[in-house]
Amino acid sequence: MATTTEADIHITKGHEVLKLYQFNTHTARHYFCSVCGIYTHHQRRSNPQEYGFNVACLEDVDPFELGEVPLGDGVNHPADRN
Repeated sequence: MATTTEADIHITKGHEVLKLYQFNTHTARHYFCSVCGIYTHHQRRSNPQEYGFNVACLEDVDPFELGEVPLGDGVNHPADRN
């Protein structure tokens, strides 16, 4: 996952097979491929002008060559701190 601004994200192909998923406040917009199910990108809840995107979806990018990447546990959202 990497971050970019709304102005800098461009879907170059496959737009017609993307499906939107929203939950809870319907602020964040999560996109998945309707063919294979992979998560491609999302518009952030905390800042709707930012997008997170799946680096592995980019042509000619090998995410394993990026080096050490911070990980989340998939359960605890950074904005949910007490």
